[in-house]
Amino acid sequence: MGTAEAEPGAVAVSVVEMACEGRFGDIEALFAPSLRAVVSAQVLRVAWEGEVVAKRGGVSGVGLPVREAADAGMVRVSVPVECREGGLTLVTVVDEQGGLQGLQLAPATVVSWEPPPYAEPERFFEEDVTVDAGAHAVGGTLSLPRGEGPWPGVVLLSGGGPFDRDETSGPNKPLKDLAWGLASRGVAVLRFDKVSFVHREMMAAAGFTMTGEYVPHAVAAVRLLQGRSEVDAGRVFVVGHSMGGKVAPRVAEAEEAVAGLVIMAGDTQPMHRAAVRVARYLATVSPGMVTEAAVEGFVAQAAMIDSPDLSPSTAAAELPFGLPGSYWMDLRDYDAVATAAALDKPMFILQGGRDYQVTVADDLAGWRAGLGGRPDVLIRVYDADNHLFFPGEGVSTPAEYEYAQHVDGAVVADIAEWVVATAVEG
Repeated sequence: MGTAEAEPGAVAVSVVEMACEGRFGDIEALFAPSLRAVVSAQVLRVAWEGEVVAKRGGVSGVGLPVREAADAGMVRVSVPVECREGGLTLVTVVDEQGGLQGLQLAPATVVSWEPPPYAEPERFFEEDVTVDAGAHAVGGTLSLPRGEGPWPGVVLLSGGGPFDRDETSGPNKPLKDLAWGLASRGVAVLRFDKVSFVHREMMAAAGFTMTGEYVPHAVAAVRLLQGRSEVDAGRVFVVGHSMGGKVAPRVAEAEEAVAGLVIMAGDTQPMHRAAVRVARYLATVSPGMVTEAAVEGFVAQAAMIDSPDLSPSTAAAELPFGLPGSYWMDLRDYDAVATAAALDKPMFILQGGRDYQVTVADDLAGWRAGLGGRPDVLIRVYDADNHLFFPGEGVSTPAEYEYAQHVDGAVVADIAEWVVATAVEG
């Protein structure tokens, strides 16, 4: 790519032009390795055809790119995309070589996060911290209740993918909802950026695994909380959402000091098979978003995970979500339920009844089978909630996540009550 072509604004506009022409392979060729590890041309095509073509009637105009500085010399460029039925903003992060480090379709109007109604900011304060796990330190936020402690504490773990400390998804920040809600109820909370968010190059590195993505920093976060005078070192819990819930038992296995686990929509069905199930579901409820060809693509990729030929050298492009073979081998060998069952720790397992990503039938059934008979394990279903524990009605679809909302207040209250009561009993 020449110098003129590498200008960030031109790169971002060219992405829109190529998407309009269906040249998703050409867009993928612009990806830096870190982005290629999590987004493929196929995934990009599905997102564009679903959000821009099927839902908004296609592109009718492209606005001028707006540049702003990002981390480490990179530039964030926002390109307004006018559609026949509404609009979107394509947000790209471009490095100095003109490579794409980040790519997102966002609502045309950015909605700032507002505190949930159950948060009482006057009852706690926050400070920035560093969660240090060797060469890959990440930033975090500690929310501490005001008044005399020591308080029970929780470490929050976000779901799969390169999430920031708030688990930001469009206009929503579910982990920030949890942190503010729990801190308002006398629980110290530490949330932190995932290493795959801060150090995205790791996702394309040989040997990258789910364990490496989560466990070192989760253990470091637990120990950081234990070292605070405001926190009771014997009452530090791990609260994990989605993949964060799945990996939480492995964190407790690695760090004996963890007092207990809260697992929110933790998946137990193998993730590559769940990807096929979800793709088929979306092809039914949102036909324009996922085509039958895309479903068959997921089926073929899932077959690679089950194959005895899977190895760390298997091309990431042949595997779901562009994650390397090492990641899938680690996932394939990990049994979250068996790991949890071997722990002598109390657990609270929560599930949204309307969740189509992690479901009552396919995933909660695993937790119930392995842990349902234990008196120190509480399992609760929130019938109206989706995967992010946002309450709603009817069939759940991706469109639910496009507008600002908050984690169910009942969920926050129940977690706070369980943590405080369990801490007292412990």
